[in-house]
Amino acid sequence: MNRTDLQKLANSRIREAQILFKAGEYSGAYYLAGYSVECALKACFAKGVKRFDFPEKSTTNKVHTHDLEGLVELANLKKERFAATQINKRFEAGWNVVFKWTEQSRYSTFTRDDADAILDAITRTRDGVLPWIKQRW
Repeated sequence: MNRTDLQKLANSRIREAQILFKAGEYSGAYYLAGYSVECALKACFAKGVKRFDFPEKSTTNKVHTHDLEGLVELANLKKERFAATQINKRFEAGWNVVFKWTEQSRYSTFTRDDADAILDAITRTRDGVLPWIKQRW
């Protein structure tokens, strides 16, 4: 799996989440929406791996996680995200919604409002989480 594969997965998962939402499958939509962010953050990490460099094993092992906050840090986006959240409170609120997502979300039931909130936080054109990540991947 490489950066391009992860970018394609992020785009596919958010499209699938939107399709599930429209079909009334809110729990699946919620889970796939969060998973799209995970894939996008992993694409950012992959961008930082230089072509002929051999990354440290401890770092590459850490990227095999579903922890979004940890992936923000591994992708070297923590300071930049913090700065952006200080400037734009709507962007900050979006991240706060997204950070509630975990891998364990796949075992939970979510309402229409839950799914709508995470999709909105992720996809908003002006201050959505995914457009912001895409500018950095």
